[in-house]
Amino acid sequence: MNAAEEIDAMIAKHPDWRGAKLAEFRDIIVGIDPDIEETWKWMGAPVWERDGILVVGNIFKTKVKLGFMYGALIADPNNLFNGELGGNQRRSVEFGEGDDVDHEAFKTLVRAAISYNQLRRRK
Repeated sequence: MNAAEEIDAMIAKHPDWRGAKLAEFRDIIVGIDPDIEETWKWMGAPVWERDGILVVGNIFKTKVKLGFMYGALIADPNNLFNGELGGNQRRSVEFGEGDDVDHEAFKTLVRAAISYNQLRRRK
């Protein structure tokens, strides 16, 4: 299977709110920029990349986690990051059942991650 098929299968394997939440934010991520590429890494994780890794998705028993590879290094003006806050590099947005996040604020984070990756590549 290719990466998109792997992600589709992961979503289908979780027909509850978790699969729906991952699908919702997948659509947001890929809709931001046509050059965002879906990949499948680390023994079963959907990854969205543009000029490097942007976001890694995971489904857990009680949450869906969208981890930003360089989240600690990008602005979060709407304070969406609520996971992995103690590290020097990663940050995540984690959802429990019924949680919702402002889509525009999330798009701002993804765009900031793209900008960060592009600046990093120029150095």
